[in-house]
Amino acid sequence: MHFLLPYVRKHWKLFCVAVAFLTVEAACDLMQPTIMAKIIDVGIAENRMDYVLSMGGLMLLITAVGALGASTRNIISSRVSQKFGTELRSDLFRKIQTLSFVNIDKYERASLVTRLTNDVTQVQNFVNGLMRIFVKAPLLCIGSLIMAARLDIHLSVVLAIVVPLVALLVVLNMKIGFPRFMFVQKALDRVNGVIREYLSGVRVVKAFNRFDYETDKFNLANAEYRDRSVTVMRAMSVFNPAIMLTVNFGIIAVIWMGGIRVDNGQMQLGSIIAFINYMTQILMSLMTISMVFNMFVRAKASSVRIGEVFSETNAMTWSDEAPKPTFGKKGRVDFENVSFSYEGPGGEPAIKRITFSCLPGETIGIIGSTGSGKSSLVSLIPRFYDADSGAVKVNGEDVKNVDPQRLRESIAVVPQKTVLFTGAIADNIRWGKDDATQQEVEEAAKLAEAHEFISTYPEQYETRLGQRGVNLSGGQKQRLSIARALIRKPDILILDDCTSAVDVATEARIKQSLKTYAKGLTCLLIAQRITSVMDADKIVVLDQGEIVGIGTHDTLMHSCGVYREIYQSQIGKELQADAKAE
Repeated sequence: MHFLLPYVRKHWKLFCVAVAFLTVEAACDLMQPTIMAKIIDVGIAENRMDYVLSMGGLMLLITAVGALGASTRNIISSRVSQKFGTELRSDLFRKIQTLSFVNIDKYERASLVTRLTNDVTQVQNFVNGLMRIFVKAPLLCIGSLIMAARLDIHLSVVLAIVVPLVALLVVLNMKIGFPRFMFVQKALDRVNGVIREYLSGVRVVKAFNRFDYETDKFNLANAEYRDRSVTVMRAMSVFNPAIMLTVNFGIIAVIWMGGIRVDNGQMQLGSIIAFINYMTQILMSLMTISMVFNMFVRAKASSVRIGEVFSETNAMTWSDEAPKPTFGKKGRVDFENVSFSYEGPGGEPAIKRITFSCLPGETIGIIGSTGSGKSSLVSLIPRFYDADSGAVKVNGEDVKNVDPQRLRESIAVVPQKTVLFTGAIADNIRWGKDDATQQEVEEAAKLAEAHEFISTYPEQYETRLGQRGVNLSGGQKQRLSIARALIRKPDILILDDCTSAVDVATEARIKQSLKTYAKGLTCLLIAQRITSVMDADKIVVLDQGEIVGIGTHDTLMHSCGVYREIYQSQIGKELQADAKAE
């Protein structure tokens, strides 16, 4: 829980103020039984109404002071805990953003969501409770023990037996509860994971009428969460009744022993009532302490999960003194004997021994069968992942020596899976350049062949998009994604099969626009359709993670069997069919 130290240093002053008001409240509560004992033993026993009224007024005054302290403490504790929760959640979100894909891939996405929401809330509730009842309970417990001992030392023998027994029950409560609450949070991860997967694939579920399957899958995860929660609650539910039973036996012992002492004239009735009140306060305090430890166990389980994310060290390192890119090499990309595996060194390689160069201003086509490593290859350029061996150089500089943020400033990527965000169309395009003018937005949209369909909407560029752009077709989303990259005016443009949902005619117009726009721009074009890369300056053919051919279309048709097979499967059969028809 060392990650909490900065928040402790920041908020400890207000925390102490809240505890001070809480102490005032606890002191007022501790005074009440003693005053009540005096009212009974002096005022009522001696029939002194003036004494009863004066002590009753004092009780009201002390109650008012206690209420004022409680109200102030509630205000401060709520403010501190809410600020703490907000800051912790923001810092955790920023930490996740700084992690590389290698780090993030260790966690399920649903687990990260749970840690940002439920786990932070558990810790926040514990901090809030510390300033409200968690500190008050020990104060009342210790104070009641002292006040009770002052009333009659002989009856305090009961406390000497009851309190250690309750302490033992609390320790057992913690020991049994903590590992079980860890399992509960993991089960909640799975529930969130099923929900997230369903919502992201809801169209597919509806298309295949898989409602029953998804419902059963959710019910299974939900039942596991229920069962683990019930198991924890069943184990924890034994302790509160056990604590209450132990203390109630203590109260019975006090009444029995106190009755004997009253009969013997060694103790007054008011003192017995006060002692029982203190015993009741001790009971409530111990019950609260038990609840505190229950919440502590939950908060500890959650803090461990939060701490796991904070303790992640970014797998990517770089030198702050790395030299700036040389202007003459602007837009150059070199792969030098590069191998990479998602499992890390020693794992099954996604790409193997890749060597080639992309010169400034060149358009490089990358083609190959599904799973040949095309997307994996280009993901090394903006340093989404680091190569296991070899070197990837941008502008003559090994990317491992460059801050990824600085590196990505000169790179624009249109991913294979289009991702748009809730907001206006213009805002989505401006993701590529925050300060872009409306004219720049429209120019980028025209280059991406998106301006025409945007203009058909009543609000045009201010048209609001639903989450992930659900109110657009696949081709429209891809064109917006291309516009978002083009507005950035990068040195290196990576198009990862980003026109798969666009018709051939529109793709041809986009390519023509890119030829005009991309003069001096290095463009890496990944495609499934061979027509998308045929006119590239250089075509790289991948098969099972290795380069099996590199050159122009004409060169590869003569020298690369894999390329010819792709050509024959996509175009050759059509040409043969046309020839037969003629």
